[in-house]
Amino acid sequence: MGGRLFKLQNTTTKVELTPFVAKHYDTILNILSFGIYPVFTKQVIEKAPFEDNDVILDLGSGTGRFACLINKKVSVKKYIGIDLSNIMIKQANKKCRGFKNFSFMQGEIQKEIPFDNEFDKVFISFVLHGFEQKDRIKIIKNAFKALKHGGKFVILDYAEKDVNKSPIIIKYLIRKIECPLAEDFMKRNLKAMLQSTGFAKFEELTFFKGYVRLGIATKQ
Repeated sequence: MGGRLFKLQNTTTKVELTPFVAKHYDTILNILSFGIYPVFTKQVIEKAPFEDNDVILDLGSGTGRFACLINKKVSVKKYIGIDLSNIMIKQANKKCRGFKNFSFMQGEIQKEIPFDNEFDKVFISFVLHGFEQKDRIKIIKNAFKALKHGGKFVILDYAEKDVNKSPIIIKYLIRKIECPLAEDFMKRNLKAMLQSTGFAKFEELTFFKGYVRLGIATKQ
């Protein structure tokens, strides 16, 4: 894969992290970002619309980094994280040991998930871009189904950008370091994808000169 940190598990659905990267994911991100990523994630959660007594579903919950930050910000009524990687689930369980009402489960978020009208917030962070378009739509539909009316889908990921017109460092990041589907995601209109699935409202905050976006879609 030309030095990528990812492997193609099944080109019709997703890319996955290699076992080594999954085990050392947080450390690798910290190093590659020159220490920016930990500060950035804290800023994102401070701006995200999580509230006390929220019931939260985290799609692609990873190592539990965001779960820890959410737990520091608010008193969560219930939090469920879903991830495909057992390696990451073990890390999340270790990090969140002692947190009340936090649990993690293995699952494929682009397939049917067993939740219906149960959550105040559904969160997904730098996961949606790693799926082919048809599966991105399935994930958005799963989030819509899982949310209560008035609930919010909170999406942290790349924003729409033309990589061809981007600085060399961005081209290298997206085309050599990131997963093979990231550039395709950056060509897509996320707001239109959400509206086509039934979300009626979309707000956004951007970071890193507009290359990263915190999108908030509301189920009405």
